[in-house]
Amino acid sequence: MLLVFGLTAVFRTVSEGTFHCPRCGGDRAYRRRAGRRWFSVFFVPTVPLWRLGQAVECRTCRARLPVAALRAPTAQQMAEALAAGMRAAAALVLRSGDPADAAARARAVATVTGYGEPDYDADAVDTDLALRRTFLEQEVIQAGAHLAVEAKEWFLAQAVRIGLADGPLGEGERLALHGIADMLGMSRAYALGVIVTTEGAAR
Repeated sequence: MLLVFGLTAVFRTVSEGTFHCPRCGGDRAYRRRAGRRWFSVFFVPTVPLWRLGQAVECRTCRARLPVAALRAPTAQQMAEALAAGMRAAAALVLRSGDPADAAARARAVATVTGYGEPDYDADAVDTDLALRRTFLEQEVIQAGAHLAVEAKEWFLAQAVRIGLADGPLGEGERLALHGIADMLGMSRAYALGVIVTTEGAAR
């Protein structure tokens, strides 16, 4: 009787979802796969042996990647974090000046809408103004973690324009803007340059 035996690797899907595939360069569906080595008889796995660990498989390019690939944010997650960060920055700037000023509030609405919140309105401004400062600051920090240097500069400039909507920047508004810059990871000198340049362009 001929007995054929050996070792076989068997993988099973433990979860599925969407991730940013570094090989494809975009948001793709994935399968998270767990592997195990089996002792097989006649090519049929019969005895489980050692675990082989887990990997992420892109459903588009079929690349197998470390599970750490799931930590990278998707484009949708980045867009949501950026919009939430701008909402928070707008609220911080408005709080530091005159939160009731119509021009400043209108500028805040226009800015946040431009960052991907089409339903943002005056009621949403009031909602954000009532949020805890620590929560707003965390939203700005999370947005900054996804931004390149140039994007951080543009983000801060937009916040400056909100502050300028009701007139020249006051001391409180300047402090708030420097605080936002710090949350974005910008140096004080760099932030000052962006603020002064934006002020000059608005004159």
